[in-house]
Amino acid sequence: MPQLSVFFGIVIQMFFNDTKHHNLPHIHVFYSGHLSSIAIEDGQVLAGSIPSKQLSLVQKWITIHKEELMKDWELAISCQPLFKIPPLTRKDSQ
Repeated sequence: MPQLSVFFGIVIQMFFNDTKHHNLPHIHVFYSGHLSSIAIEDGQVLAGSIPSKQLSLVQKWITIHKEELMKDWELAISCQPLFKIPPLTRKDSQ
């Protein structure tokens, strides 16, 4: 499972060919024992849970990188290598 980015202890991954459980384009987010799937389109939690502060950071990151995430989604569903995406910075998170 390719790791797209890591910031503030949050790990963002995208699985290859992962359309069985959630047909919507989404990412998998790991943070301190929490695991969630989050929609790329609107940042809503599709499954699992994540603390609200970290969810807010992930949603900001998604907003900044939505175009790149959608390109990676298209690559992932066709089992092609994904591109890394820059992490959220302190400046971005304010």
